Amino acid sequence: MDGRFYRRRWEESRGDEFDTWGHSVWYFEVDDDGWPVRQIEVYDAGSVLRYGPGHEEDQYGGLGEASLDDPEEDWSPFAITRAAFERVWDSAGG
Repeated sequence: MDGRFYRRRWEESRGDEFDTWGHSVWYFEVDDDGWPVRQIEVYDAGSVLRYGPGHEEDQYGGLGEASLDDPEEDWSPFAITRAAFERVWDSAGG
């Protein structure tokens, strides 16, 4: 499996006790069926969350539980390269 990689900015805040973190950019590696395998959330205030094998969730959130292969939403405009994803993954705590 080669995986697919995406980067998407969200202009909404979390709406929870960590709302002050602000808006965020999310990075995903997904499998052949569109399910997140690894995920990074980078918030405007500086917080970075990282989820993947062996660390699927914590007190702040967790790995996405929905396929990005949704016929209602086209993720192709958000596609990035593996190298771009790996740079962020490594800088987020390798």
